[in-house]
Amino acid sequence: MQLSDLDLNKTYSYADYLKWTFEDRLELIKGKIFKMTPAPNLYHQDISAVISGELYSYLRGKPCKVYSAPFDVRLPRTGNINEKIYTVVQPDICLICDKAKLDKRGCIGAPDIIVEILSPGNNQKELRNKYEVYEESGVLEYWIISPQDKTFLKYVLVEGKYQPSKLMTIGDVITTPILPGFELDLETAFEGV
Repeated sequence: MQLSDLDLNKTYSYADYLKWTFEDRLELIKGKIFKMTPAPNLYHQDISAVISGELYSYLRGKPCKVYSAPFDVRLPRTGNINEKIYTVVQPDICLICDKAKLDKRGCIGAPDIIVEILSPGNNQKELRNKYEVYEESGVLEYWIISPQDKTFLKYVLVEGKYQPSKLMTIGDVITTPILPGFELDLETAFEGV
């Protein structure tokens, strides 16, 4: 079966997703197929490595875990039955503090923090579709990083709705109440971009 054999107007579930063996990386958002952009560029990968490394170092000996793409995050609306899960995403980085959400296939339920690093061509999907599912699913913080603009924007879930931070850039240091004492210097994150 080829990706072109699928009806892109149909609604698919995680059970369907598990059957696919396409070379293309795909995500499901509310049952609709989204083809991921080609392999991320060098700057994207550098930023991802720095942030993952900073988080990994901070988390050593702590209960939270950090994972980098490709890593399936299933966001069920009700229950954990594969046929009833219609959103499966592969964030660039995710932080999960509740180990009960982890299984051999990835994460089921909202990670505490999701980091998306924008690539040319994926901005609309990141900024509109994923924002909605992350907010609805209860992701506590959604970080959006633009290598092109060297900017960082954080959405924090407050009473079920995202509140944006100010737009941050080189010279700013990122902190979060989810990880007391953690600091991410954006000068380090954007070094080499």
